[in-house]
Amino acid sequence: MDRFDAMAAFIAVTDLNGFAPAARKLGLSTSAVTRHVAALEDRLGVRLLNRTTRAVSLTDAGLRYLERSRRILADLDDADQMAGSEQGEPMGRLVVSAPQVFGRLHVAPLVCAFMTRHPRITAELLLSDRMVNLVEDGVDLAIRIGNLTDSSDIARKVGAVRRVLVASPDYLAAQGVPQSPAELSEHHLIAFTALARPDRWSFWNGDTQHEVQVRPRLVTNSADAAIWHASQGGGLTLALSYQVAEQVREGRLSAVLEDFEPQPYPVQIVYPTSRLLSLKVRAFLEQAVATRDWNFLDLATAA
Repeated sequence: MDRFDAMAAFIAVTDLNGFAPAARKLGLSTSAVTRHVAALEDRLGVRLLNRTTRAVSLTDAGLRYLERSRRILADLDDADQMAGSEQGEPMGRLVVSAPQVFGRLHVAPLVCAFMTRHPRITAELLLSDRMVNLVEDGVDLAIRIGNLTDSSDIARKVGAVRRVLVASPDYLAAQGVPQSPAELSEHHLIAFTALARPDRWSFWNGDTQHEVQVRPRLVTNSADAAIWHASQGGGLTLALSYQVAEQVREGRLSAVLEDFEPQPYPVQIVYPTSRLLSLKVRAFLEQAVATRDWNFLDLATAA
Protein backbone atom coordinates (compact mmCIF):
# COMPACT_ATOMS: atom_id res chain seq x y z
CA MET A 1 0.00 0.00 0.00
CA ASP A 2 1.27 3.46 -0.89
CA ARG A 3 0.61 5.45 2.27
CA PHE A 4 0.31 8.78 0.47
CA ASP A 5 -2.22 7.37 -2.00
CA ALA A 6 -4.17 5.90 0.91
CA MET A 7 -4.17 9.24 2.72
CA ALA A 8 -5.36 10.99 -0.44
CA ALA A 9 -8.17 8.46 -0.79
CA PHE A 10 -9.18 8.87 2.85
CA ILE A 11 -9.25 12.68 2.53
CA ALA A 12 -11.28 12.51 -0.68
CA VAL A 13 -13.86 10.19 0.92
CA THR A 14 -14.34 12.53 3.88
CA ASP A 15 -14.42 15.70 1.74
CA LEU A 16 -16.94 14.26 -0.73
CA ASN A 17 -18.89 12.17 1.81
CA GLY A 18 -18.64 8.91 -0.06
CA PHE A 19 -16.45 6.37 -1.78
CA ALA A 20 -18.04 6.71 -5.22
CA PRO A 21 -17.54 10.50 -5.54
CA ALA A 22 -14.01 10.14 -4.15
CA ALA A 23 -13.27 7.51 -6.80
CA ARG A 24 -14.50 9.85 -9.56
CA LYS A 25 -12.32 12.67 -8.27
CA LEU A 26 -9.22 10.46 -8.04
CA GLY A 27 -9.84 8.61 -11.30
CA LEU A 28 -10.00 5.24 -9.54
CA SER A 29 -12.60 2.55 -9.14
CA THR A 30 -14.78 2.62 -6.04
CA SER A 31 -13.37 -0.74 -4.96
CA ALA A 32 -9.81 0.63 -5.23
CA VAL A 33 -10.66 3.57 -2.97
CA THR A 34 -12.37 1.20 -0.52
CA ARG A 35 -9.24 -0.99 -0.44
CA HIS A 36 -7.00 2.04 0.16
CA VAL A 37 -9.01 3.19 3.16
CA ALA A 38 -9.41 -0.34 4.55
CA ALA A 39 -5.66 -0.94 4.25
CA LEU A 40 -4.97 2.35 6.00
CA GLU A 41 -7.26 1.37 8.86
CA ASP A 42 -5.64 -2.07 9.09
CA ARG A 43 -2.20 -0.55 9.24
CA LEU A 44 -3.17 1.96 11.94
CA GLY A 45 -5.25 -0.55 13.87
CA VAL A 46 -8.18 1.89 14.29
CA ARG A 47 -11.41 2.62 12.46
CA LEU A 48 -11.27 6.00 10.72
CA LEU A 49 -14.74 6.04 9.17
CA ASN A 50 -18.20 4.94 10.21
CA ARG A 51 -19.90 3.51 7.13
CA THR A 52 -23.62 3.23 6.40
CA THR A 53 -25.45 2.47 3.18
CA ARG A 54 -26.07 6.19 2.67
CA ALA A 55 -23.11 8.08 4.09
CA VAL A 56 -19.77 7.97 5.84
CA SER A 57 -18.71 9.89 8.92
CA LEU A 58 -15.46 10.34 10.79
CA THR A 59 -14.70 8.59 14.04
CA ASP A 60 -12.80 10.53 16.71
CA ALA A 61 -9.60 8.85 15.57
CA GLY A 62 -10.50 9.64 11.97
CA LEU A 63 -10.96 13.30 12.75
CA ARG A 64 -7.52 13.53 14.35
CA TYR A 65 -5.90 11.56 11.53
CA LEU A 66 -7.60 13.72 8.89
CA GLU A 67 -5.97 16.88 10.23
CA ARG A 68 -2.53 15.24 10.27
CA SER A 69 -3.03 13.75 6.81
CA ARG A 70 -3.87 17.14 5.34
CA ARG A 71 -0.69 18.62 6.81
CA ILE A 72 1.45 15.73 5.57
CA LEU A 73 0.14 15.89 2.00
CA ALA A 74 0.42 19.69 1.97
CA ASP A 75 4.06 19.42 3.06
CA LEU A 76 4.67 16.74 0.41
CA ASP A 77 3.17 19.01 -2.24
CA ASP A 78 5.41 21.84 -1.01
CA ALA A 79 8.48 19.60 -1.21
CA ASP A 80 7.62 18.54 -4.77
CA GLN A 81 6.98 22.11 -5.76
CA MET A 82 10.25 23.29 -4.19
CA ALA A 83 12.16 20.65 -6.14
CA GLY A 84 10.43 21.66 -9.36
CA SER A 85 11.16 25.30 -8.69
CA GLU A 86 14.72 24.76 -9.87
CA GLN A 87 13.21 25.40 -13.28
CA GLY A 88 12.00 28.79 -12.01
CA GLU A 89 8.31 28.14 -12.63
CA PRO A 90 5.70 27.97 -9.82
CA MET A 91 3.71 24.75 -9.93
CA GLY A 92 1.37 22.62 -7.87
CA ARG A 93 -1.82 23.29 -5.91
CA LEU A 94 -2.29 26.65 -4.19
CA VAL A 95 -5.01 26.95 -1.54
CA VAL A 96 -6.11 30.49 -0.69
CA SER A 97 -8.66 31.53 1.94
CA ALA A 98 -10.45 34.88 2.09
CA PRO A 99 -13.55 36.54 3.59
CA GLN A 100 -16.71 36.09 1.54
CA VAL A 101 -17.25 39.55 0.04
CA PHE A 102 -13.59 40.62 -0.14
CA GLY A 103 -12.72 37.28 -1.71
CA ARG A 104 -15.42 37.55 -4.34
CA LEU A 105 -14.60 41.15 -5.25
CA HIS A 106 -10.82 41.24 -4.99
CA VAL A 107 -9.13 37.90 -4.29
CA ALA A 108 -10.86 35.82 -6.96
CA PRO A 109 -9.58 38.10 -9.79
CA LEU A 110 -6.06 37.90 -8.33
CA VAL A 111 -6.15 34.09 -8.15
CA CYS A 112 -7.40 33.88 -11.74
CA ALA A 113 -4.68 36.27 -12.94
CA PHE A 114 -2.07 34.23 -11.06
CA MET A 115 -3.22 31.00 -12.71
CA THR A 116 -3.14 32.66 -16.13
CA ARG A 117 0.41 33.85 -15.52
CA HIS A 118 1.53 30.46 -14.19
CA PRO A 119 -0.17 27.65 -16.16
CA ARG A 120 1.36 24.89 -14.02
CA ILE A 121 -0.57 26.14 -10.97
CA THR A 122 -3.92 24.71 -9.87
CA ALA A 123 -5.81 26.65 -7.23
CA GLU A 124 -8.53 26.31 -4.63
CA LEU A 125 -10.20 29.47 -3.33
CA LEU A 126 -12.06 29.10 -0.01
CA LEU A 127 -14.46 31.96 0.72
CA SER A 128 -15.65 32.04 4.31
CA ASP A 129 -15.97 34.57 7.11
CA ARG A 130 -14.89 31.80 9.48
CA MET A 131 -11.29 32.08 10.71
CA VAL A 132 -9.71 28.93 9.26
CA ASN A 133 -6.73 27.15 10.79
CA LEU A 134 -4.11 27.40 8.06
CA VAL A 135 -2.19 24.25 8.99
CA GLU A 136 -5.12 22.00 9.87
CA ASP A 137 -7.17 23.07 6.84
CA GLY A 138 -4.23 22.80 4.44
CA VAL A 139 -4.32 26.49 3.45
CA ASP A 140 -1.22 28.06 1.89
CA LEU A 141 -2.27 31.69 2.31
CA ALA A 142 -5.17 33.57 3.83
CA ILE A 143 -6.28 37.14 3.28
CA ARG A 144 -7.45 38.55 6.61
CA ILE A 145 -8.90 41.88 7.64
CA GLY A 146 -8.09 43.12 11.13
CA ASN A 147 -5.36 42.64 13.70
CA LEU A 148 -4.12 39.08 14.10
CA THR A 149 -4.53 37.13 17.31
CA ASP A 150 -2.43 34.08 16.30
CA SER A 151 1.24 35.02 16.56
CA SER A 152 2.30 31.68 15.05
CA ASP A 153 1.40 32.95 11.56
CA ILE A 154 3.42 35.36 9.43
CA ALA A 155 1.54 38.39 8.07
CA ARG A 156 2.32 40.84 5.29
CA LYS A 157 0.24 44.02 5.20
CA VAL A 158 -1.15 44.75 1.74
CA GLY A 159 -3.80 47.37 2.45
CA ALA A 160 -6.26 48.87 4.91
CA VAL A 161 -10.02 49.33 5.26
CA ARG A 162 -12.34 51.49 7.33
CA ARG A 163 -15.46 50.51 9.22
CA VAL A 164 -18.07 52.97 8.00
CA LEU A 165 -21.71 53.84 8.65
CA VAL A 166 -23.65 54.38 5.44
CA ALA A 167 -27.14 55.11 4.16
CA SER A 168 -28.68 56.17 0.87
CA PRO A 169 -28.87 59.90 0.07
CA ASP A 170 -32.67 59.58 -0.24
CA TYR A 171 -32.94 58.11 3.24
CA LEU A 172 -30.73 60.85 4.73
CA ALA A 173 -32.71 63.56 2.95
CA ALA A 174 -35.95 62.19 4.38
CA GLN A 175 -34.81 61.23 7.89
CA GLY A 176 -31.92 63.62 8.48
CA VAL A 177 -28.17 63.08 8.86
CA PRO A 178 -27.18 61.90 12.35
CA GLN A 179 -24.60 64.15 13.99
CA SER A 180 -23.66 61.80 16.84
CA PRO A 181 -24.06 58.09 17.66
CA ALA A 182 -26.68 58.99 20.29
CA GLU A 183 -29.03 60.05 17.49
CA LEU A 184 -29.14 56.53 16.01
CA SER A 185 -32.11 55.70 18.23
CA GLU A 186 -34.14 57.98 15.94
CA HIS A 187 -33.18 56.07 12.78
CA HIS A 188 -33.91 52.83 10.96
CA LEU A 189 -30.90 50.54 11.39
CA ILE A 190 -29.69 47.44 9.56
CA ALA A 191 -27.38 45.09 11.48
CA PHE A 192 -24.78 42.88 9.78
CA THR A 193 -23.99 40.39 12.52
CA ALA A 194 -20.49 39.42 11.33
CA LEU A 195 -19.32 43.00 11.83
CA ALA A 196 -21.10 44.11 14.99
CA ARG A 197 -23.48 42.89 17.65
CA PRO A 198 -27.12 43.36 16.67
CA ASP A 199 -27.93 45.13 19.96
CA ARG A 200 -24.84 47.31 20.53
CA TRP A 201 -22.63 49.23 18.13
CA SER A 202 -19.24 50.66 19.06
CA PHE A 203 -18.03 54.15 18.19
CA TRP A 204 -14.91 56.12 19.06
CA ASN A 205 -14.16 59.61 20.30
CA GLY A 206 -10.44 59.82 19.68
CA ASP A 207 -8.99 56.78 21.43
CA THR A 208 -12.02 56.31 23.68
CA GLN A 209 -14.49 53.63 22.69
CA HIS A 210 -18.13 53.79 23.73
CA GLU A 211 -21.13 51.65 22.90
CA VAL A 212 -24.58 52.64 21.76
CA GLN A 213 -27.59 50.41 22.28
CA VAL A 214 -29.42 49.84 18.99
CA ARG A 215 -32.65 48.21 17.85
CA PRO A 216 -32.26 47.32 14.17
CA ARG A 217 -35.29 46.87 11.93
CA LEU A 218 -33.34 44.26 9.93
CA VAL A 219 -30.74 41.81 11.22
CA THR A 220 -28.79 39.66 8.73
CA ASN A 221 -25.61 37.62 8.49
CA SER A 222 -25.16 38.75 4.87
CA ALA A 223 -23.14 41.87 4.10
CA ASP A 224 -24.63 41.98 0.60
CA ALA A 225 -28.18 41.92 1.98
CA ALA A 226 -27.50 44.67 4.53
CA ILE A 227 -25.79 46.93 1.99
CA TRP A 228 -28.47 46.38 -0.66
CA HIS A 229 -31.24 47.24 1.79
CA ALA A 230 -29.38 50.41 2.82
CA SER A 231 -28.93 51.41 -0.84
CA GLN A 232 -32.70 51.06 -1.32
CA GLY A 233 -33.42 53.55 1.45
CA GLY A 234 -33.88 50.99 4.22
CA GLY A 235 -31.73 52.79 6.77
CA LEU A 236 -28.21 52.98 8.16
CA THR A 237 -25.82 50.04 8.25
CA LEU A 238 -22.25 49.38 9.33
CA ALA A 239 -19.95 48.03 6.62
CA LEU A 240 -16.31 47.83 5.67
CA SER A 241 -15.18 50.45 3.18
CA TYR A 242 -14.27 47.98 0.43
CA GLN A 243 -17.81 46.59 0.58
CA VAL A 244 -19.43 49.94 -0.22
CA ALA A 245 -16.73 51.80 -2.18
CA GLU A 246 -18.50 51.39 -5.52
CA GLN A 247 -21.89 52.48 -4.17
CA VAL A 248 -20.36 55.56 -2.52
CA ARG A 249 -18.52 56.57 -5.71
CA GLU A 250 -21.72 56.18 -7.70
CA GLY A 251 -23.78 58.18 -5.20
CA ARG A 252 -25.99 55.30 -4.08
CA LEU A 253 -24.65 55.44 -0.51
CA SER A 254 -23.15 58.15 1.68
CA ALA A 255 -20.94 57.79 4.74
CA VAL A 256 -21.95 59.49 8.00
CA LEU A 257 -20.44 59.88 11.48
CA GLU A 258 -16.95 59.56 10.01
CA ASP A 259 -15.42 61.30 13.04
CA PHE A 260 -16.62 58.42 15.22
CA GLU A 261 -15.01 55.55 13.28
CA PRO A 262 -12.40 53.20 14.78
CA GLN A 263 -8.84 53.12 13.52
CA PRO A 264 -8.53 51.48 10.07
CA TYR A 265 -8.15 47.70 9.96
CA PRO A 266 -5.13 46.24 8.13
CA VAL A 267 -5.59 43.92 5.16
CA GLN A 268 -2.95 41.19 5.48
CA ILE A 269 -1.82 38.11 3.63
CA VAL A 270 -1.06 35.43 6.20
CA TYR A 271 0.81 32.16 5.88
CA PRO A 272 1.93 29.57 8.46
CA THR A 273 5.44 29.52 9.86
CA SER A 274 5.39 25.72 9.89
CA ARG A 275 5.52 25.55 6.09
CA LEU A 276 8.43 26.07 3.76
CA LEU A 277 7.92 29.30 1.83
CA SER A 278 7.55 27.65 -1.55
CA LEU A 279 8.01 29.34 -4.89
CA LYS A 280 4.26 29.38 -5.54
CA VAL A 281 3.61 31.24 -2.27
CA ARG A 282 6.42 33.74 -2.91
CA ALA A 283 5.18 34.31 -6.45
CA PHE A 284 1.61 34.89 -5.27
CA LEU A 285 2.77 37.38 -2.63
CA GLU A 286 4.86 39.25 -5.20
CA GLN A 287 2.00 39.41 -7.71
CA ALA A 288 -0.43 40.64 -5.05
CA VAL A 289 1.89 43.45 -3.96
CA ALA A 290 2.79 44.44 -7.52
CA THR A 291 -0.68 44.40 -9.07
CA ARG A 292 -3.25 45.11 -6.35
CA ASP A 293 -4.08 48.24 -4.37
CA TRP A 294 -6.15 47.14 -1.38
CA ASN A 295 -6.19 50.48 0.45
CA PHE A 296 -9.83 51.50 0.90
CA LEU A 297 -9.42 54.54 3.12
CA ASP A 298 -10.60 57.21 0.67
CA LEU A 299 -14.05 56.14 -0.46
CA ALA A 300 -14.05 58.66 -3.28
CA THR A 301 -11.14 56.94 -4.99
CA ALA A 302 -11.14 53.35 -3.63
CA ALA A 303 -11.65 50.73 -6.34
